[in-house]
Amino acid sequence: MKKIRAINVSYKIIRANDIHRTVYPYLRDSEGNKIMYSLSPNHGRSFLIGRNNDGKFIISKGNGLSYTQYKMLNTGEFGNDTWGLLLRNDAIRDFTLGMEINSLGIKTNQMEYVLELEKDIVLTNGNIIKPILLQYNVECPYRISDAAFMSQKQIKEEIEKWKYINDKNFTDYYLIAADILIRNLRILHDNKILHNAIHEQNYTWALELLDFELACSPQNPYTSEEYRRHVKSLFPREIIQTYIIINYIANVLNESINHNSVDELFKEYGFNLNNYNCKNKN
Repeated sequence: MKKIRAINVSYKIIRANDIHRTVYPYLRDSEGNKIMYSLSPNHGRSFLIGRNNDGKFIISKGNGLSYTQYKMLNTGEFGNDTWGLLLRNDAIRDFTLGMEINSLGIKTNQMEYVLELEKDIVLTNGNIIKPILLQYNVECPYRISDAAFMSQKQIKEEIEKWKYINDKNFTDYYLIAADILIRNLRILHDNKILHNAIHEQNYTWALELLDFELACSPQNPYTSEEYRRHVKSLFPREIIQTYIIINYIANVLNESINHNSVDELFKEYGFNLNNYNCKNKN
């Protein structure tokens, strides 16, 4: 865990969940008197800020870069989209879709605020923008992809909690996780929601689904006609992406994965992988 200095900046609230949490309008600054924590390089623009009274960890996203001497970097390839910062529309989509998906019974991060900081940032393309922050809380601040930056003790403590959600009495932890992840995918697809970024960086070790800035739903569709045209074809790949996370978890936990068991779980939830099986021509 790495300490990062930050300053407290004036702000206005763009979106708010009705939970009345403390606001943390922090922006990375080497001379600042506030402290944020970077858990790993995987969290490039996301920081651990502290904990709520209920024990949940507070995360803020868009506060600057955590892994260089520079607070933010704009390479020009994505216009105003800048390494370390968060675009306003992306933050609002993340917040809105996250709230929607959480309401369906999928365990996610709990959204708190979208903030606009009263600080002008001059980009390399000459444009001036104000930083946007997404603030939320989670049960576990570490993501599945952070395994290399965690101790075995930390991982063990997290997966022991899975026993309380083990409805099918699995003895292997990866199967407990698989059941949750595949169930989540079933709920998403039944509601015609495309997450569009399912991988090991967007699940925590508490099996919380994160990061909805690329997601879409019937209530919150893509605005681009081109994106809307491709949505339907993107759903099946999320089956494979979920499988990859299950493999990753099994490997981290040194469990020998039984692919027949995993395939049967997918089939149980209506994802028959045989429908996508490519066969040799005789």
